[in-house]
Amino acid sequence: MAHTFDELVHKRRAADQAQRRVEVLRDSYGPPTQHRWTPRQSHTYETALRAWRDLDRDARTAMAEYVRAGDESRDRVETGIREALQGTDPGA
Repeated sequence: MAHTFDELVHKRRAADQAQRRVEVLRDSYGPPTQHRWTPRQSHTYETALRAWRDLDRDARTAMAEYVRAGDESRDRVETGIREALQGTDPGA
């Protein structure tokens, strides 16, 4: 599947937002080994973690396909994505 650079930025942004959600939940609930989480907290955290992993995998796969199909190096594409995210995402 051919991906555009804008799609790569969108996928990375979604994965980064999902990661921040996991971190917020972990900070809010406390370490699972020190605090007993409710079943609802456990379910919420596990769902957020799976979403992050899936989105991150999709972003990495899309970038690999983009690099393979184009003539830019992986480092250059990663740098471009980081720069695009810094310019448009206030949470980055």
